[in-house]
Amino acid sequence: MTIRQAHKEDVISIVAMLADDELGRLREDFREPLPESYYQAFKTIEEDPHQSLMVMVEQGQVIGTLQLTLIPYLTYQGGIRAQIEAVRIHKDYRGQGIGEQLFRWAIAEAEAKGAHLIQLTTDKKRPDALRFYEKLGFKASHEGMKLHF
Repeated sequence: MTIRQAHKEDVISIVAMLADDELGRLREDFREPLPESYYQAFKTIEEDPHQSLMVMVEQGQVIGTLQLTLIPYLTYQGGIRAQIEAVRIHKDYRGQGIGEQLFRWAIAEAEAKGAHLIQLTTDKKRPDALRFYEKLGFKASHEGMKLHF
């Protein structure tokens, strides 16, 4: 298995994983061909030096993904905060340590890029994900809030 930067050709596999659960089905529009909005978002991510859209690949198949964003900000004396988003593992590969490998990569990458912390959000409807993140050392130290448009 290898972890690499996602390519445009990976977008359909990534969106398929994003849509493959009860919450994802409500948010995503997985169909072939994919709506152009996914490719536009990929292009924006790909061109942004603060973004890393990564995939885990085994024998040519995308089996996992996550997005790592570096956020420079003035607090913490002009620090860098890393954000992990859109973590998914293909349903046939869950429970095999792939998510942990992706997270270990993201944590090391964030640290190497000078981040002083790494954060994520998880939906309260995902208790298994919450336990997974806690096992990796993440702490529920803040209350997160969102405003959807």
